[in-house]
Amino acid sequence: MTITNATTLAFFTSLIKKTAGAMKNKNLLLLILALIVSVAANAQFDEAKPYVTKNFTSSSLNELSVETTGGSITVTGGQSNGFKVEMYVRPNNNWSGKQELSKEETEDRLEDYDILIGTQNNKVVATAKRKNDVKWNNAKSISISFKVYAPRAITTNLRTSGGSIQIASLTGTQNFTTSGGSLNVNDLEGIVRGRTSGGSIEVTNCRKDIELATSGGSIKASELKGRIDLKTSGGSITLNGLNGEVEAHTSGGSVRGEDIAGTLNTGTSGGSVRLANVSGSLRASTSAGSVEVSMAKLGQYLDLKSSAGSIRVTMPMEKGLDLNLRGNKVSIPLKNFDGSVEKDRVNGKMNGGGIPVTLSASSGSVYVNQ
Repeated sequence: MTITNATTLAFFTSLIKKTAGAMKNKNLLLLILALIVSVAANAQFDEAKPYVTKNFTSSSLNELSVETTGGSITVTGGQSNGFKVEMYVRPNNNWSGKQELSKEETEDRLEDYDILIGTQNNKVVATAKRKNDVKWNNAKSISISFKVYAPRAITTNLRTSGGSIQIASLTGTQNFTTSGGSLNVNDLEGIVRGRTSGGSIEVTNCRKDIELATSGGSIKASELKGRIDLKTSGGSITLNGLNGEVEAHTSGGSVRGEDIAGTLNTGTSGGSVRLANVSGSLRASTSAGSVEVSMAKLGQYLDLKSSAGSIRVTMPMEKGLDLNLRGNKVSIPLKNFDGSVEKDRVNGKMNGGGIPVTLSASSGSVYVNQ
């Protein structure tokens, strides 16, 4: 479905008419009005035409460098005839009601920037930087964004201080950083390094060597293979369909996952851990919640810790296990067991011993196959 300015404004205008009579909270009305402006602006950008378009067709070009101080960056691979670079210019002061700039206004505001779209050796370069001697003027503030269509096998270096980054359908080494937006990553194969200081991360269908981090948002990762390292300081983590060596840590949210194979080391300081259909080696911990895990197949070890909640595990128990279970209460069905059993502790070998299973709940109970 294509959302245009007209349909967006019509929808929210209708919503206000229907709810205005029942609304006594002016803040709620202001929130809806702000949503109108935001959605309409995004719709307009989707429909906007680029201010500049340049094509580069040399077969020797295999690198891309993009940098902007106040806009988003989108890079899409799979182009068969070289690079196409599009530059978009929008006003930032949307509360003035101005959504578009005339050609004269655009040219006037771009005088404050150094713009470069060209090539350097085997590299395509697109940059928009504010001139050092220009003072900030909110009334003339603009957002300069780039969209690049590129061959699949390239190396990228992308940086923006005020927008999101979308990158898709590439192989090679990809480096990208934003200080104020989200990361949307899809269909990359190779070395992937991405960071944002103020947004969420969504990564799908990537392979080989992936490192992504955010200081202020959640992470959603699905259908990844290889070495995977995910970190957030301020949000939750959701994992689905991962296979490989996985590190996933958050300081401020929960961890959820399903259909994970290989090795997983995960933890949170501010939420619970919920994992289902895990096959392989697992180490998980939380300082502020409970742990619930469903193991389809055990790997080399199972190590779960909770400082503020209970641990509940479902797992196959036909193999040899070295059990070290501790909690306010420990409940586990034991067969072919040799060791000590107490209310709050189970220590010993099952089926002759083998895979180390360590479950520790400092302030809760431990349940296995219960």
